[in-house]
Formats: sequence, structure tokens, C-alpha cells
Amino acid sequence: MATDHIRYDVLARDALRGVLRRVLIDAAEHGLPGEHHFFITFVSTADGVKLSPRLLAQYPEEMTVILQHQFWDLVVTEDRFEVGLSFNGIPERLVVPFNAIKSFYDPSVQFGLQFETETAVETPAAGATSAATAASALAAPPAPPAPASEEEPQKSGEGAEVVRLDRFRKK
Repeated sequence: MATDHIRYDVLARDALRGVLRRVLIDAAEHGLPGEHHFFITFVSTADGVKLSPRLLAQYPEEMTVILQHQFWDLVVTEDRFEVGLSFNGIPERLVVPFNAIKSFYDPSVQFGLQFETETAVETPAAGATSAATAASALAAPPAPPAPASEEEPQKSGEGAEVVRLDRFRKK
């Protein structure tokens, strides 16, 4: 198999993280429109993630937060977002780099993205990857996991829109 020197998988992953970044920038500037809200799952021990020791002890591997009604001071930069949330009545400030995010889901429109973590994609087996690696990260929208914040989870339904790279391949 030929070596992918261009790294299409990394380009596709970064482009889709750009979608997430743009959505969060809009939410920070204008609030959430209509019924939109977001489930964001991330690796809690990834480089650059900042959680209180209490939250890290409670979520030692991964954590899902919901951005809906009760969040504040959402700040989005090129490589991360920061947000204030309340956990059991205790306000917390979270810092989450985009490369730590495993999934993003907006149940109001059944739209979801799943990501390989940065280390899983950057260190491919045998030194070569294909577009299938990036596509497998998007095979199905994430089911909304148990939320870490106090808000009620929304049920996911069938027919969620999934961004698939197959759509753009020549047959």
C-alpha cells in the first residue's frame, strides 16, 4: 500500500474540528439558537485539559459536558475552549483542547461527530494511514452519554446526520 504523505486523514479530522470550533465561536458570540445544545465528550487526562481535582477524580478517563442553559463565559481560541459549568451546585471552570475531544453531538438536529484522539491518529500502525482511518472516526453519531453536568439529557433518535467521507469519493 502506498504511503499517504499528504495525510488526508489528519486534514479531514482538522477540518471537522474546525466545524466544532465555528459552532462554539457562534455560541460564545450569540448564544445558542433555538433548541440547539451540545454534548461534548473529551479525554479528561489529555494534555492541556484543566479540571478541578474533584472532577478529575470523578471522571478519570473521559467526561461529557452539556452546553445548554447553564453555562457561562464560553471562550474559544484556535486550539481549545474554556467554559464555566456547575456540577452539583459547585461552579467550575473547564479548559478543553480541541484535540482532546472524542465526540460532539447536537441532539436538537441529530448531528454528531466522533474523533480519534490526537495520539491515536498521529501514530498510525506501520507508519501509514488512509482516509478510512478518518472515516471510521465518523462512522456513526455518538449516542448522548450520561452527562456530567446537572442538565437533563435529551434522547437521541434514528436518522442522525453523519458526515461521511465516502460521499466525496469517486466511484
